[in-house]
Parts: sequence; structure tokens; C-alpha cells
Amino acid sequence: MRILAFSDLHHSRAQAEALVEAARDADLVIGAGDFCNARRNLAEAMNLLSGIAVPMIAVPGNAESADELRDAAHAGTTVLHGQGTEFGGLRIFGLGYGVPVTPFGAWSCDLDEAEAGAMLANCEAADILVVHSPPKGVADVTSQGASVGSTAIRDAVARIQPRLVLCGHIHDSWGQEGRIGDSRVVNLGPVPTWFEVRP
Repeated sequence: MRILAFSDLHHSRAQAEALVEAARDADLVIGAGDFCNARRNLAEAMNLLSGIAVPMIAVPGNAESADELRDAAHAGTTVLHGQGTEFGGLRIFGLGYGVPVTPFGAWSCDLDEAEAGAMLANCEAADILVVHSPPKGVADVTSQGASVGSTAIRDAVARIQPRLVLCGHIHDSWGQEGRIGDSRVVNLGPVPTWFEVRP
């Protein structure tokens, strides 16, 4: 299965056009959160992706709530936030929001580590884990050198051992990846990133 994945679109028309064009060759598109900016103009941001004709799975970032994303998503999009689904024989579980709590203030949709851990406890097995925030210690370093990923997500990855963990959130680590046990972790960014995953 050809999977096109991205994160942190942040309402960029140019990036959205490139994603829509690339999606013509995909079986599934995965969006790992932050489609808009600071809870503003989410419907417009999602409309930029309306040309994607294949199914899409999305998690909310800290820039939009789960309910807001469900309301704005176009037909064919499944929004996951503490839930799982199956597509083409692959088990996919999603958790959005900023984890741990960000310094961005009241507009940001965040979870503390305990809240994230409780939601991730719902996942007993997954082939792909889609999270907005990276796990602690992998693709989570800011430009100041701080590791700001989530311990709850890291613990869940170690427990579940999905084949693939897709995240975003930390812009300075876009394009970086690493491993937790047998799990490949990739911080996506807003460019088309391709994965071949067999059921």
C-alpha cells in the first residue's frame, strides 16, 4: 500500500497543492495535525485539500480541536483522536494535540502526559501510530536543542511496537527520524512523504 503522509500544513496553499497533486498516486493519505493556525480558518485550510480523492486519516494538531477537525474535514476523511481504525488490513491508531502541554496559551489544544497516556491505553495493537507530537527523544529537538517530545507517546510506542510512527509538531525536526525498538518514527513536515506498507 502506498501511503502519502504529512503534518503541519498550517494553511499553506502551495504545500496543499503539492500534496493534492502527489495524492493521485496514493492509496491512503495521512495528515498528522496542524492544518490551520491557532484555531483560525480551519475550514479554508481543509478546503485546500479537498482535491484529494483517496481516503484520508487525520489527527488534530494543537492548532485545531478534534471536533473542529471533524466538522471541517471533507468526505472520505476519518479523524482519529484516541481511537483506531482499519484500512486495507492495516490497524491504525491516532492521537492528536500537543503533548506535553505547550507554552502557546489558551488557543492551543494540548494534553498533559497523564491524559495522553490514558487515551493511548485504548490502543492494544497497531501497525501505524499517527500522533501529532513526537515521542520523547526522537525527532523532537527544537532549534534551542531542547528535547520536547512526549514520554507517554514514547511509552506507548515501546509497548505497542507499531511498524511506523508518524508525527509532526516540532518544526525544527521536520524530516528527521529514528527508532524505538522495532518502530520507525518519522517527523513528517508539510511535504509529501511516501511509505510502502504491506498489511
